[in-house]
Amino acid sequence: MKVAVLGSGIMGNGIAQLSVMVGDTAVAYDVNDEALQRASAAVEKSLARFVKSGKKTQEEADEAFARLSFTTSLADAVTGADVVIEAAPEILDLKQDLWKQVVEHAPAEALLGTNTSQLSITSIAAALGDQAHRLVGIHFFNPPVMMRLVEVIAGLETKPENVERAKAFGEHVGKTVVVCQKDSPGFITSRAYAILRLECVKMLEEGIATAEDIDTALKLGFNFPMGPLELGDMNGVDTYVHAISGLEKAHGDRFRPTVGLRNMVAANRLGRKTGAGFYDYDTEGKKLVD
Repeated sequence: MKVAVLGSGIMGNGIAQLSVMVGDTAVAYDVNDEALQRASAAVEKSLARFVKSGKKTQEEADEAFARLSFTTSLADAVTGADVVIEAAPEILDLKQDLWKQVVEHAPAEALLGTNTSQLSITSIAAALGDQAHRLVGIHFFNPPVMMRLVEVIAGLETKPENVERAKAFGEHVGKTVVVCQKDSPGFITSRAYAILRLECVKMLEEGIATAEDIDTALKLGFNFPMGPLELGDMNGVDTYVHAISGLEKAHGDRFRPTVGLRNMVAANRLGRKTGAGFYDYDTEGKKLVD
């Protein structure tokens, strides 16, 4: 099976890696070679960790990487694809423009999935016109190669058989799949987790506890693999503010970003990628705890 992944960032290269690790061939598409080079290095590094931990042999890792290719040609990426997964940034116009191009080149029978954590599947699919029934939300979690869950979301026009195909694909790459039956912004997981993270931010701003203690409490008290604040730093504070601003429009004031969050974005305290967020980081992205 050929899987085309559009967007080679953290989510995109992780989804492509998942595909080749289960024996599929995958093509990662992005707009420039620099982005693809970063994606290639990230996948190699991740596969090396699997080898180091004994979960893969070096031969298995090499074979998986050989099934992955990279291109700046969208047409080449999706031509002949059985599955097309779009993992572009959470910008509606950008996703819509990509899908308009995809349907010009991808096979009519290809499964079309958008990896979004909170944008309306129906709105994205609107760009496809009479092909809107083909698009389904396939929401992977960060990092895709480690997180066990995939959330499938049906748009208003999505045909039930495409929901079933999306579920089968998620299970094929080794994930447990849940279905959000109504196209409501934030779906199941992002809606619930966004409000929890926002409450953690408010506790931090009120001086209830340190970021480290809030994260530790959530990890040990609720068995979270990563605290909400450190996860926010990993994903990007600006990304979070953008996401909850969208949820605020859909669901009301309870999702309104705090002044402190907006000030963090203004001060470029965006998390690991800028060296400072809720925590500070060294040049290699390692968290510095005072």
